[in-house]
Amino acid sequence: MFDHLNHSVTALKGIGEETAEALAEMKIFTVQDLLEYFPYRYEDYSLKDLTEVQHDEKVTVEGKVHSDPSLTYYGRKKSKLMLRLFVGSYLIKVVFFNQPYLKNKININETITVTGKWDAHRQTISANEMQTGTNAKTKDFEPVYSLKGKITTKGMRKFIHLAFQQYGQFIEETLPVTFIQKYRLLNRYEAIKTMHFPISPEEVKQARRRFVYEEFLLFQLKMQALRKFEREHSPGIIQKYDLANLKEFIDSLPFPLTNAQKRVVNEVLAELKSPYRMNRLLQGDVGSGKTVVAAIGLYASVTAGFQGALMVPTEILAEQHAESLKGLLEPFNVKCELLTSSIKGKRRREILQDLADGMVDILIGTHALIQEEVMFKKLGFVITDEQHRFGVEQRRVLREKGENPDVLFMTATPIPRTLAITVFGEMDVSIIDEMPAGRKSIETYWAKPEMLERVLAFVEKELMKGHQAYVICPLIEESEKLDVQNAIDVHTTLSHYFQNRYQVGLMHGRLASEEKDTVMKAFSTNEVQVLVSTTVVEVGVNVPNATMMVIYDAERFGLSQLHQLRGRVGRGSDQSYCILLASPKSEVGQERMRIMTETNDGFVLSEKDLELRGPGDFFGKKQSGVPEFKVADMVHDYRALETARNDAAMLIQSETFWTAPEYLNLRKTLEKSGVLEGEKLD
Repeated sequence: MFDHLNHSVTALKGIGEETAEALAEMKIFTVQDLLEYFPYRYEDYSLKDLTEVQHDEKVTVEGKVHSDPSLTYYGRKKSKLMLRLFVGSYLIKVVFFNQPYLKNKININETITVTGKWDAHRQTISANEMQTGTNAKTKDFEPVYSLKGKITTKGMRKFIHLAFQQYGQFIEETLPVTFIQKYRLLNRYEAIKTMHFPISPEEVKQARRRFVYEEFLLFQLKMQALRKFEREHSPGIIQKYDLANLKEFIDSLPFPLTNAQKRVVNEVLAELKSPYRMNRLLQGDVGSGKTVVAAIGLYASVTAGFQGALMVPTEILAEQHAESLKGLLEPFNVKCELLTSSIKGKRRREILQDLADGMVDILIGTHALIQEEVMFKKLGFVITDEQHRFGVEQRRVLREKGENPDVLFMTATPIPRTLAITVFGEMDVSIIDEMPAGRKSIETYWAKPEMLERVLAFVEKELMKGHQAYVICPLIEESEKLDVQNAIDVHTTLSHYFQNRYQVGLMHGRLASEEKDTVMKAFSTNEVQVLVSTTVVEVGVNVPNATMMVIYDAERFGLSQLHQLRGRVGRGSDQSYCILLASPKSEVGQERMRIMTETNDGFVLSEKDLELRGPGDFFGKKQSGVPEFKVADMVHDYRALETARNDAAMLIQSETFWTAPEYLNLRKTLEKSGVLEGEKLD
């Protein structure tokens, strides 16, 4: 397989240089590429009984022409050809648009086959294909390929047919016989053949099952091999932390740890003192207490004689983390410093010098931490917060600031299990799935924009109790392209509405850091009662007195982002509210609003968001590492993904996988991916 099928497509009869160039545009270079270029859908031409066909369904019927076709022209070069057709006991109408030449090809009493959309109300087929004669159809089921340039569907089918004739015998099995038998899968030759030349939808289903499993298994083998390789070839630091000091620190915390926090702390501590390097993802919903877990891990590392680093995506979040960590750790003689791009000159030089001398125990900051000038004396523990916002490269650079430091990635964006085990398959995953005691669920309501007066009256009720409110808008200024409420206009409107009663602040991404700080400080000290903002407050702004959030044009946000925004309220002991102002036109938009009002569970929301948006949009950026599969779909095929992951983990750990002939082709695939040479997968 790895030799013959790697021949260029020009080895096939009928494919010259010009056609090869056209195929190359579709990323088809070799015979194997061609054989594995699967159809993205299939046309079903099997004859149907009209009593079983739904309205607007595509249908193929065979019948006898009952009337001479009548042709009418309208508009510029537009035509409509109509005839009546006996199909079984039905007399139906058939309409062909803009195909006037068919008039001379259709005769009364002749048998024809037509394909088109069935209008059950008018008993009419709007046809786009026709064949004459009894049994005119050649096939019931035809593949449809995604094509580019000069390549036609007919040509593509011909090339694949040629590839099978000349090279079909070289298709080798990649999956072990035991798995093929266990899951009743088609062998590789049959599966490829069936994908291209199926007879029925059921056949396609079986072939697809085979490739879904194969794709997931190969991907998970890479992830599991990478995990094994990294563990064995990246000896970590054995951090012998001071248990007595650590217990004293945990006892000093203002709140007792939840059971979920205790479980995660134990997982982190076990890895700090193990000889392997930690590579762990910590997921926890907004407000579940990840920062406390981070503080305990960092303190443990400091007691073992190492330095710690915490990298976060925004300056505001860095400042808040620095403030809370200083409050927790400085009473225990731990020196924490903040480093962002705003800190310049002499102060910056002092921090960098102290860091290099080992005088700074924990450095908190933005991506400023990965600049060349930042040198640690003895870095032992690295934490990145909201880690999907950093590229793979940024995370690697921070890790290389020390000698194989332990690494913990944290996120408050609950990542659906299906994505977590795919994108972060080489990591261990910890989940804080329990909220601290006493936190009240945020009541969420969906209101139409015309109800704004009532919404503002509700906001004022909360302000009268001494509480504060966020008002979130999608844009900073008015845009001609998007009819959405912008922050500057909303700020003007609300300033007028609340004038002489409450202060309204404005916050957005274009403000300079100092201006953002001033606005945020005024809001946290309650000098400003209503904060109009864009989504810059999505991550890590902590104002426990804020109990109210209004989100304009809420249908423009994904579920996960709405949930992140909502998490800015409900941080104190008072009941909090979130109002979604939206008039979504699409069913998906309406479904989002409904789900938001029904659940506060970030993990439930993330699964729904994945279903509604698909994996490609979930993270927003390509750097997130969501793999693209030819056949498999992580959302719909998640059971197969789970199965493949378990099988891959078992194989990688077993001795026989690395030696038995049965697994040779799987091992070859791993070698080709570069994992076994220790190359890092993106």
